[in-house]
Amino acid sequence: MDIDVLLKQMTLDEKIDQLMQLAAFLFDGASHEGEITGPLSDLGISNRTIHNSGSVLGGSGASEIKNIQASHLKTNRLKIPLLIMADIIHGYKTIFPHNLALSCSFDPGLVEETAKIAAKEAAVSGIHVTFAPMVDLVRDPRWGRVMESTGEDPYLNSELAKAFVRGFQGENIQTSKYSIAACVKHFAAYGAIEAGRDYNTVNMSERELREVYLPGYKAALDENAQMVMTAFNTVDGKPCSANKDLMRYLLRDEWGFDGVIISDWGSIRELIPHGVAEDEKNAAALAIEAGVDIEMMTSTYVSYLKELIEEGIIEESRVDESVRRILNLKKTLRLFENPYRFLDENKAKDIIFSEEHRLVARRAAEESIVLLENDGVLPIQKDDDVGLIGPFAESQDLLGPWSWIGDRDDVETIAMGMNKVLSKPFHTQSIQSVHTIKEEEMLGSIEVAKKVDKVILALGESSDMSGEGGSRSKIELPEVQLELLKKIHEVNKDIVVVLINGRPLDVTRVIPFAKAVVEAWFPGSCGGSAIGRILVGDKNPSAKLTMSFPDSVGQIPIYYNHHNTGRPYDHNNPHNRYVSKFIDGPNKPRYPFGYGLSYTTYAYDNLNLSQPVLTDNETINVSISVKNTGKRLGDEIVQLYLRDHVGEVVRPLKELKSFEKVRLAPGETKIVTFTISEEMLRYTHSDLRYSSDYGEFSVFVGTSSANTLEASFKYQMESEEN
Repeated sequence: MDIDVLLKQMTLDEKIDQLMQLAAFLFDGASHEGEITGPLSDLGISNRTIHNSGSVLGGSGASEIKNIQASHLKTNRLKIPLLIMADIIHGYKTIFPHNLALSCSFDPGLVEETAKIAAKEAAVSGIHVTFAPMVDLVRDPRWGRVMESTGEDPYLNSELAKAFVRGFQGENIQTSKYSIAACVKHFAAYGAIEAGRDYNTVNMSERELREVYLPGYKAALDENAQMVMTAFNTVDGKPCSANKDLMRYLLRDEWGFDGVIISDWGSIRELIPHGVAEDEKNAAALAIEAGVDIEMMTSTYVSYLKELIEEGIIEESRVDESVRRILNLKKTLRLFENPYRFLDENKAKDIIFSEEHRLVARRAAEESIVLLENDGVLPIQKDDDVGLIGPFAESQDLLGPWSWIGDRDDVETIAMGMNKVLSKPFHTQSIQSVHTIKEEEMLGSIEVAKKVDKVILALGESSDMSGEGGSRSKIELPEVQLELLKKIHEVNKDIVVVLINGRPLDVTRVIPFAKAVVEAWFPGSCGGSAIGRILVGDKNPSAKLTMSFPDSVGQIPIYYNHHNTGRPYDHNNPHNRYVSKFIDGPNKPRYPFGYGLSYTTYAYDNLNLSQPVLTDNETINVSISVKNTGKRLGDEIVQLYLRDHVGEVVRPLKELKSFEKVRLAPGETKIVTFTISEEMLRYTHSDLRYSSDYGEFSVFVGTSSANTLEASFKYQMESEEN
């Protein structure tokens, strides 16, 4: 297919319609096409626009998508196929732990494997593009969408961004079987919204934007991600969908991205309430000039671009370049050769939610569950007398937000998981709501707790308490759940709290009443089995937090890689008032980045550097011995951090630069080696240069960002004497 030839055959109206993305139910062949009258009127679009539209949002299953595409090809004059896009965030039908949970595995290979399975299930169902990965770096757990992110660290965020893209797109997006195109979001810095309140403002320097928030997007694009989605927020006072500096100059010109940029849902029309566009016509002009190719679910382009061109405000070439990018993506995906690509209703029955995929989902959940506390009560013995209580004891609400194809009826509950691993029956008392507890449920829970040796108390957030639109000003458990915990504690002290949630929580009022706390997140389709296997020790927990848990909501934003101040807190003089500290609580988080316990213990020793000086053309090998000092096989995530003591601008106290997961038998010792190069010392200077500085550096290696051994080295010119 010659794209330039096709483009010349298109009328201006047909080209503009290619820039419109509409929801699947508006199209002929959709399951609910009878509902379109209101939306069509609201959008101000015609059937002509639908028949010429370039892409579809959503579509539930192979049959519906096949019908939509077939109907479209009958009515589209030039037989240009639709791009079918959907939110495949952490699984299609087989739902994996949400992204923040999955990141706690510190395992790019596992992340890639889950994305590959999600792509396979989506592709065989007819989907061409996923609105993932979300690589927004996050520091504020009040924001509900932290569950879609991979945490607070730029390096880990970048490594996992690449893994997601590789999984979705395969080695070659054109030739890899069951591949789908990745759309990186939300460009840019959506994770830095003020107060963690969705759709809010972002305000930061360009230097911080480049150093902390942009690396994840750049890493995904370097892995050849095909699309970028704009963010709802402002950057430097400009909404992203109209931010020419961000989209056209940085993304297009500086980074060389020539793929498709799509707005988020309705964000072009939202330029009006933002206050940068006076009306829809102005909004369309600003967005197309900024380089946004596809408008999602508003109609400013189809309503006003032709008029703007006729008035000479916008050059038709702006529309042509956007259409060319869209058509090129369709060509890359070989849709002109086969508009249905990998869609296969018969194969879908065997592939989707297969046993093979469910086993990976269980393993992914096991590798994502973080053991936060354990006072010897875990692992549970398989013949213990156990009670399972709480709103998540038998709940199938384990999938979390953005699992719209996932079916709760397929979910393994915690009760199902415990039934598989315990050797004797256990007592249960389920509670129907996370927000209210009936009197009979409370009394039943207390009676269960009285007659068992150990209580598993399954608490947390319902899925609608996080995700998009799920911002919370308070991030504790609902008050009724805390009251339940206290009442159970009055009759049984051996309590294991299992948390189901999408964000870091304030668990300060949980800790005094629990002998163990297990962060299970929203663990996905096979979460019940994974939790059961963790609780009885069939799987030794190894996951580490990728986002700090605050000690109280007043500390937020709190993150490990913060800057020092001119008056840092002095642990040797804690009563000094005139330093950077809270007078009513600690500076430290409850649980820091990189933290996670195990059923065994590890000893770190003999941190050695191969040489005390680093030059431009050399490297330093950092080695450390890690010993399993306990009685169980375990996987330990060894983490390496660096600190630049004197920079041209203030530098973080620690920055993750590498990690390695090692498996150790009881009593076994392994030497873990990392390599430090000059490239790892680079950062963004005040003039936006990305380079390193000569000087003193510290290297930290350990089990978390707060528990490390330390050594130092000097980075200097090669000719400089030691």
